[in-house]
Amino acid sequence: MTGLLQALLGRLPIGWLQLTHSRPRFAAALAGVAFANVLVFVQLGIMNSMATATLKPYDFFRADIMISADDANSMTEGGNVARQWLLQALADPEVEVGTGLFIGNVTWLRTNASLGLTTYGLDPAQSKFLAPELAAKTEVLQLNGAGLIDRLSRGLPSAVAASIRPQTPTSFEVSGATLTLYDTFSGGGGFGGDGYMIVSDQTFLSLFGARSSSAPDHILLKVTLGADPDVVAERLRDLISDKSLRVRSFDAAAQEELSYQQTQRPTGIIFGFGVIIGILVGIVIVYQVLSTDVADHMREYATFKAMGYGHTFFLGIVLEEALILGIFGFVPGVIVGTAILTGMAAATTLPLQMTVGMAGAVFVGTVVFCALSGAIATRRLAAADPADLF
Repeated sequence: MTGLLQALLGRLPIGWLQLTHSRPRFAAALAGVAFANVLVFVQLGIMNSMATATLKPYDFFRADIMISADDANSMTEGGNVARQWLLQALADPEVEVGTGLFIGNVTWLRTNASLGLTTYGLDPAQSKFLAPELAAKTEVLQLNGAGLIDRLSRGLPSAVAASIRPQTPTSFEVSGATLTLYDTFSGGGGFGGDGYMIVSDQTFLSLFGARSSSAPDHILLKVTLGADPDVVAERLRDLISDKSLRVRSFDAAAQEELSYQQTQRPTGIIFGFGVIIGILVGIVIVYQVLSTDVADHMREYATFKAMGYGHTFFLGIVLEEALILGIFGFVPGVIVGTAILTGMAAATTLPLQMTVGMAGAVFVGTVVFCALSGAIATRRLAAADPADLF
């Protein structure tokens, strides 16, 4: 390693030699950097999983425009929307078809656990509003009390999920009614529930007696081929009588909810601060290591300074140490971080994973905060007078 660094730097790798002179201290410094990396990885992993889980329900549907109540900051929040606004929207020549979307929470009480399922109800005849995987299975939803369940639901054994087929359905009681599961689809547990379920609008209304067919949670619209959903949505805001409604393209609704979850909900804010704290911890650790190293070798640096070496030379040595700590500390950090995220994903069924983009961002961030710490650590050296050190 010494020879490689000497070839790269064009000089003796003083920073590497100083760091490795005391191997226990070097190992402790790398452990500190790795710990900061792991902290950032875990927080970023949770933030990314929250974003994935937030957008997951939007993947179940194929719509161009969504009409929601004014307080609907997310798909599962807010008041109901009168179906009459669907009729007004259909008056626009570029609105092809529309349907109501009902959303509620159903609890499946099993022997060893209970599953909280976010349940979506819509007209099975409007299968074009569903993703292909779901649209291919809507025939069974025409049966009274039929449903499709998320096979990746938290707490649902894989063997039980695999056994749910049209030939071997599974039934359970909900609010005095019998719900029969005929098939499964791929979803995954989120932060608001253990999984998802799809039923017809009529089955939904039988499960939630207080709900009315005239007041869905959202109205989904499809526009004609070639029409711009944003332009049509803008026109619908003028066409629909209730000006308090949120009329947005389906993609815009998804991005608005993601922004809401990340910047206004406590969980998103906490995870964001966790990333910042991890970065600050890394800066403090690296600064402490480099500052101590500068103090321990102050006389040697003073000798170089008396010989005429400028501040740039010393900054190069300390930055060399900082980059070594950043690069060598990143490797165990990414390994441990990946293991922790994998374990958390298995335990929670949340979409927690190490991505190339996340690893790259943390690596660049690690190198940057190590370099910043090194630059700060050399300030004491810059102000030192060689005559005062002997």
